[in-house]
Amino acid sequence: MDTISLVMVVIAIGLLIFALFRGKELAVDGIKLAGLTIWKNLPIMLAGFLIAGLIQVLLPPDLIAAWLGNKAGSKAVLIGCVAGGLIPGSPYVIFPIIAGLIKAGAGLGATVSFITAWSLWSVARLPVEIALIDPKTALTRYAITLIVPPAAGFLAHLISKFLV
Repeated sequence: MDTISLVMVVIAIGLLIFALFRGKELAVDGIKLAGLTIWKNLPIMLAGFLIAGLIQVLLPPDLIAAWLGNKAGSKAVLIGCVAGGLIPGSPYVIFPIIAGLIKAGAGLGATVSFITAWSLWSVARLPVEIALIDPKTALTRYAITLIVPPAAGFLAHLISKFLV
């Protein structure tokens, strides 16, 4: 178990013990809510993990490295931006896909630009944002963030040259 997982387990156990001290019903309610959350998100999590695994076996590592690897440079960053902005999905789908791409040979610049574009440029989310907020605010936010994913990707690509 890695350090982050161990810390999360310790926090979860600590909160469970704290809840038990405050009352058994409170702890049971928390466990039930956790179970409902798992049950509700299980299909999309399984789909995300399946997609990530299939990406690793269906897309040749040479192809991933050529288009998204560190040696692909600017091209990888820009492809990461476009893909991140276009691919819809929750974190349960996107992060396993990113993990699969990294294992298949995608570079740091491409993955950072993908995640950043997914967070800021979601084409699937833009119509909802326009409808619920207002077009002027949504489009202004969108325009202001246009530089962030490529900048983050290029910076990550530069940093990756110094990482072993």
